[in-house]
Amino acid sequence: MNSIFADIVKQRSNIMKNKTSKRLIYCLPALLVLFSSFSSGSFTTSANNIVTDTVRQNQFKVKTIVVDAGHGGVRSGAYGAYSVEKNVTLQIAFKLQKAIENELNDVRVVMTRTTDDDILWQRRSDIANQNKGDLFISIHCNSLADRVVRLPSGKKKRIPNQSGKGVLMLVYGFHRTKEIEKHIKQTRIEDEEEMNAVLDPNDPASMILLNEYKRKYRKQSIRMAGILESEFRDGGRRIEGIREQGVLVLCHSAMPAVLVETGYINNPEEEDYLNSEKGQDEIVTSIVKAIRTFKAEVEG
Repeated sequence: MNSIFADIVKQRSNIMKNKTSKRLIYCLPALLVLFSSFSSGSFTTSANNIVTDTVRQNQFKVKTIVVDAGHGGVRSGAYGAYSVEKNVTLQIAFKLQKAIENELNDVRVVMTRTTDDDILWQRRSDIANQNKGDLFISIHCNSLADRVVRLPSGKKKRIPNQSGKGVLMLVYGFHRTKEIEKHIKQTRIEDEEEMNAVLDPNDPASMILLNEYKRKYRKQSIRMAGILESEFRDGGRRIEGIREQGVLVLCHSAMPAVLVETGYINNPEEEDYLNSEKGQDEIVTSIVKAIRTFKAEVEG
């Protein structure tokens, strides 16, 4: 195994002499990880130096955060007794933008919408990808469907289900990985030759590179959701957990991405909380704390 690794190191040192082999530069970190997992011995000093240099050059930094206020325009989202999701999410998104800019000076915030305009789901992901976001946070409000009960007369009646309470985090499900592959290729692969390599489904090195992107973003999405869960719980909110769902804005955003269902707007108590200054400030504080922790972890 050490001889295989040595061959890879040798190839890397000669890589710029052969332009057609350029894509190995991009695949090397993934290959090193795979080979190291099968090796029982330690690598040479020169090999370790290459690994260290590669990690430093490719270290993940949270420089741009995309904040997505769910719904808008005619797609109002969930309704409460006196408020609608699209307005609540925009209020929270503005406060989150301001808090991030005030507390994380080295982070740029991109908003997918700042008005009541109806921004299509794909356009939201396009905005995130075009701005090379490092973290995508979509703000939403939850709601439960009406219950259907049968009356003594035999007729059915719909009654509001206002029992929902708490915060829920969503990450994209495995069944939509082909879609995230497409957007990773379009967003993260800037060099034309590297793009051609990654688009080749018959090239094992290309598949390793693409799978490394997917693995990293999915792992970081789940980690961010877990940190959010912890921060909301510490803030006194009921937690409904983390779930996988085929949400378009998540699987089409080529970066770690989490959708936060901040509360149940059709629950009167929750609606009051979501519309209050206190409630919105607590939600924003929990998210900013989670971002700070996530940022420190991935950059460390």
